[in-house]
Amino acid sequence: MRLKRLVTPPVGPAARALVVGEVLWDVFPDAARLGGAALNFAAHFKRLGHAPQLLSAVGDDAFGHDAFRAIEALGLDTAFLQTPPELATGRAQVTMRPGGDVSFSIVRPAAYDGVELSHAQMQKLERWNPAWIYYGTLFPSRQPAKRLLTRVLDALPDSRRFYDVNLRAGFDAPALVDELLRAADVVKLNEQELQFAHEHLNLPADAEGFCREGSRRYGWQAACVTFGGEGCAIAAGGDYVIAPGCAITVADSVGAGDAFSAALLHGLIAHWPAATIAGFANRIGALIASRSGAIPEWTPEELMPR
Repeated sequence: MRLKRLVTPPVGPAARALVVGEVLWDVFPDAARLGGAALNFAAHFKRLGHAPQLLSAVGDDAFGHDAFRAIEALGLDTAFLQTPPELATGRAQVTMRPGGDVSFSIVRPAAYDGVELSHAQMQKLERWNPAWIYYGTLFPSRQPAKRLLTRVLDALPDSRRFYDVNLRAGFDAPALVDELLRAADVVKLNEQELQFAHEHLNLPADAEGFCREGSRRYGWQAACVTFGGEGCAIAAGGDYVIAPGCAITVADSVGAGDAFSAALLHGLIAHWPAATIAGFANRIGALIASRSGAIPEWTPEELMPR
């Protein structure tokens, strides 16, 4: 079924966002495709007209050289894309399951585990003064990267924080998730992660209860639970809405959640109503899921009426 076309409401000036996290190659049975939640988010956020700054790393190896060229080709700034010595470019072995679901086996340590910031680089980020900082759970699941993220958050107290929970097996300590939830202004997670939060952090198991109790407990400005092809639930601006998904033929779902996150933040920046944000984010997530790879070619015009 063809995706329903959506008129995109106008948005203001481009927002600066520091995107902290992993660059890695998703290794499928038949191919390797560039990805990593942070890179995927940055690429889609850039296509929505914003100004992401990626803070990550690749190795001094063939995968790293290819990644660097591809990231430049995506139009992303590589000023903070580092190459730590003796660490290989990140990789995730992807296993496809019936219905388009995927699982990941992630190789650590990887180059993004070796990211560092000098005093001069931190000052440069402070002068840049991003409106938002994006982070997930995988990157700070090792202590050096966690210390770096904490340092960045402390140095940029006026930047709002977008936390895409994005759990991966083996890198999902409940205490870490709780700490990252407490630091966030906006939280997005899927229904499996909702169950994790219920079991380990004593948050409600239902989407509305999670959004409302989480906002009360942690002070979030907005919260979102995604349900794959079934759509999403969003609490923002005092409203709580449930939006149905889009009927598509799934090519693979890798990267769809990251594109959804970029669209969610885009709508929040524009101060759209929760229902408008939910519909827009669902459609972009579906568009990515209907194509192979985490960062397939697409343009905002594809979401506009012909």
